[in-house]
Amino acid sequence: MWELWAEAPNEQAQAVLDRGMTRRSGYDLAGALAEFDRLVAYCPDYAEGYNQRAFVNYLRQDFAAALVDLDRTIALSPNHVAALSGRALSLLGLGRTDEARAALAQALALNPWLPERGLAAPGGPLAPTGQDI
Repeated sequence: MWELWAEAPNEQAQAVLDRGMTRRSGYDLAGALAEFDRLVAYCPDYAEGYNQRAFVNYLRQDFAAALVDLDRTIALSPNHVAALSGRALSLLGLGRTDEARAALAQALALNPWLPERGLAAPGGPLAPTGQDI
């Protein structure tokens, strides 16, 4: 799926996406954010631009900003499992546990092997409630 999502609409958009991902990989989060801002301005209907900007904001622990972009990603691509799991992580970061639990359940329904599945395991912060003995 990553190969599909990381294929931008045209060469110019691909160059911006690639620069942003390279900057993010190098922990130049400000530079990556600038590239992804440029990408979403240029291609406002390209879901991955928003998802990548959300990931940078998540790394910056700006969970509220990440959530805005994740919601836009999901609106454009409802089965974007990375955005759904990122939404769960951002909601958890904001202390919105019930919403995070629901978002993670939605992501796991699409891909039960996500690394984040451990968060929903017994004892995890997003484990189902009401099952204690």
